[in-house]
Amino acid sequence: MAKAQRRYECQACGAVQPRWAGQCGDCGEWNTITEAQAEALTPFSAKQSLAAGGRRIELGALDRETPLPPRTPTGLAELDRALGGGLVAGSAVLIGGDPGIGKSTLLLQAAARMALAGRQVVYVTGEEAADQVRLRARRLGLGQAPVRLAAATSVRDIVTTLSAQAPATLVIIDSIQTMHADTLEGAPGTVSQVRASAQELVRYAKQSGAALVLVGHVTKDGQLAGPRVLEHLVDTVLYFEGERSHQYRILRAVKNRFGGTDEIGVFAMGPEGLGEVANPSALFLTERDEEVSGSVVFAGLEGTRPVLVEIQALVVRLTSGATPRRAVVGADASRLNMILAVLEARCGLSFSQYEVYLNVAGGFSVRDPAADLAVAAALVSALTDTPLPPHMIALGEVALSGELRPGAHAPLRLNEAAKLGFTSALAPDRTEGGTGLKLLRCASLAAMVDRFAPARDG
Repeated sequence: MAKAQRRYECQACGAVQPRWAGQCGDCGEWNTITEAQAEALTPFSAKQSLAAGGRRIELGALDRETPLPPRTPTGLAELDRALGGGLVAGSAVLIGGDPGIGKSTLLLQAAARMALAGRQVVYVTGEEAADQVRLRARRLGLGQAPVRLAAATSVRDIVTTLSAQAPATLVIIDSIQTMHADTLEGAPGTVSQVRASAQELVRYAKQSGAALVLVGHVTKDGQLAGPRVLEHLVDTVLYFEGERSHQYRILRAVKNRFGGTDEIGVFAMGPEGLGEVANPSALFLTERDEEVSGSVVFAGLEGTRPVLVEIQALVVRLTSGATPRRAVVGADASRLNMILAVLEARCGLSFSQYEVYLNVAGGFSVRDPAADLAVAAALVSALTDTPLPPHMIALGEVALSGELRPGAHAPLRLNEAAKLGFTSALAPDRTEGGTGLKLLRCASLAAMVDRFAPARDG
């Protein structure tokens, strides 16, 4: 009998190494490489060809009529929005987030609402006892929901139990890192165990038509733990984001085979669980009784949903020869440095003797290039101590030449601002107008500075 070859797998990224090392050469993590048993290599398996002897498969036409898959609503409109309209039968969804962010609470609320609507729902927990889940459901006021609950970690037992009954509409596994496949050696949570467990559960979902939701742990960097193949196995990947110090939570879709990506659902954590936020712009805007310099509202876009957020800037003059600090919360630090460089090179403003602090109010995270103009306007307002008009929003991308470029889907953003009572918008020249907003057009960043910043010495 051929001797099995030794190989080593990284538990962080799944990379295979020929020998053990303290640090993974692919992802750079330390002490994550463990020995894995490889398949035995025999002369037969080495010489066997796969070019013949198989079953012929049917090749169909690309233009064949295919109906859209029906969707089942979860009872939570914000969750349905992130999913693209609801759960698709036979689909696999992976949801990740920081510990304590509310993943289990969200799924328990969705499971209870679907069960109360007459759907068959199975909730399998591998991290808690069944009584703990019952107590949480009672606190949320969902203790009477007919959800079928079990505490188990054996994939064989779970699939056997599910296959012995009529297919459920929804099966929730909390979490995939606690599942164990007895066909492989290794503790739950290892690369091989996570991969094998997910493959078996996804196979069951495809064959039975049940919608499968897997809860996944995240690393310290906020990425889903386990092998990257886990994200390729599923149809939809959702991230549940937010700061525990803030009440809001954001459910963001980063992959969706049945809908668009970058859609978000917004929730607010309360004593009775997660409540849906139909108007997230009101959540991220602060009330101001008086005009304050360094503050401007940006009309962002998350998927198809416009979201208005407040961008705040603070500029503090240095009293010593120390290196000026640049602190950013909720935005891209490298983009802030680029905007500061353009303001100095193209507009004649100097920030070399000032510390700069930039914050997105409410803990929201902005990665939209169209926020450049709002950031620049907030910086100029803070530097000159000149408040901007309180009912004005800013929207536009800044080029290295100082030119202003319009943001994508500007009418959608402007219409949302008009609904919330804003009267004007600072935007590039080529921006399409919205309903009920006066456009303050600027061709370049220097024109914006001349419009809102008074003459400044040195």
